Amino acid sequence: MTAPPDAIIIGAGHNSLACACHLLSRGWTVAIYEQSAAPGGAVKSGQYTLDGFVHDWAAMNLSLFAGSAFHTEYAAELARNGLQFAPTDHPFASVFPDGKWLGISTDRAITTARIRGFSAADAAAWGALSDGFPQEAETIFGLLGSPMNLRAFSSLGWKTVRKRGRGATLDLARFLLMSPRAWLDQTFQSAHVKATLAAWGMHLDFAPDVAGGALFPYLEAMAGQAFGMVLGKGGADTATKAMVSMITARGGRIHCDSPVDAVLHDRGKARGIRLRDGSEITAGKAVIANVAPAALTRLTGGTSDRHDTAMSRFQHAPGTMMIHLALDGLPQWKAAELKRFAYVHIAPSMDQMALTYQQANAGLLPSEPVVVCGQPTVVDPSRAPAGQHVLWLQVRMLPGQIKGCAKGEITATDWDTAAGPMADRVLDIVDRYAPGIRDRILGQHIVTPTMLEADNPNLVGGDQVCGSHHLHQHFMNRPARGFADGTTPITNLYHTGAAVWPGGGTGAGPGTLLARKLAGK
Repeated sequence: MTAPPDAIIIGAGHNSLACACHLLSRGWTVAIYEQSAAPGGAVKSGQYTLDGFVHDWAAMNLSLFAGSAFHTEYAAELARNGLQFAPTDHPFASVFPDGKWLGISTDRAITTARIRGFSAADAAAWGALSDGFPQEAETIFGLLGSPMNLRAFSSLGWKTVRKRGRGATLDLARFLLMSPRAWLDQTFQSAHVKATLAAWGMHLDFAPDVAGGALFPYLEAMAGQAFGMVLGKGGADTATKAMVSMITARGGRIHCDSPVDAVLHDRGKARGIRLRDGSEITAGKAVIANVAPAALTRLTGGTSDRHDTAMSRFQHAPGTMMIHLALDGLPQWKAAELKRFAYVHIAPSMDQMALTYQQANAGLLPSEPVVVCGQPTVVDPSRAPAGQHVLWLQVRMLPGQIKGCAKGEITATDWDTAAGPMADRVLDIVDRYAPGIRDRILGQHIVTPTMLEADNPNLVGGDQVCGSHHLHQHFMNRPARGFADGTTPITNLYHTGAAVWPGGGTGAGPGTLLARKLAGK
């Protein structure tokens, strides 16, 4: 009789895969059960428009994965299993209605000169931030990579005080509480510079006026200049494929098209899972659920009153729509230099971003959504036939459930009907900055918030980060107080994925931290 696996993992997203890789390397046996036809969750790629054009389904930027603790430990093995990166020295730019643009590149002198074109004072402020980044990065990355329990948090705080002093530590704590607008207004003068950096807050549900969001524009700006950006060679799924290969090589099993209906537990202890077909599988040591918080309660039937309440109240960010385009050439940006950048943000001002966020939260299709124009074939030409390109349009923020239209133009309140008109609105926006974009389109595929959730139930309402990162459910509160380390009230049942500290992104932090906790190292 075959012994049960030590760990059963529900869901095959990148956090699950990283968790499985680490456990297998420590001698555990692992089986993963995934409801979709393929592993990867939001980190997968495919030919969604035309043959020969490879698009990233949701996640495109692998910088967090490349810089992660998981990759640091397993870089050589991942490379042997096919992982290939495509780096760029020109990570992101923003374009504005007045014809101006600002791009962040790894050449500090060039980036500073671009900023000086908007404000000499801002160029000086940028220089000061750049000088201080190595010390700040050590502390901040230490925090973001630390287990979020009282002991680890206290230890990190004490080390920071000893190294930096009480005043500097308090200044850092103050910064971590600031909204993007508050920090940007105190640091820069130019509205163009502020908007360029503030756009990154929208990736993690931090509109300009949301407390706790200053960290992300700061990190993306400084890290973009210091390290550039990393895409996956041939598609973001190079990371997924490499981890799957590592898992199977070590004897792990991944079962796709295998939805899990229940976590089996008796007398407060998890013992396995039940699949939708009625099959029951026993786990020797742990059941690990990479699911949205509300789904965890559905799978268990309830754990404890406090935990169940916290899971039911967990708040998700507004939704996202993806528009995948196959093009006969790059967009003809009015500012031709934009053809060099991996990302071009169309987010004209902090006020417009704040309005977009309010409209989406009110259930309205925004009048002017933030559009992230990903140009992966600028970095990795292998994703399209020679001379042709793919465009990855990520539309933020959008309502998961439509109540109306902020402009009063789209009457549909279901995504099946609203998708086309909303995509037209987005292409109209892009056309202002890259005239004739529609004439370049060879193929188009729209992925609505509803489709994102159907493909991956963790993306509730199209929320690509599986839950707001606002302060009330971040750090020690992600997903709830007392459970940021992946534990649950049921012994041997653990929770991972973007809903658990340190949250969303491709860095696989939640899966890695949990695996280290379970394996003891």
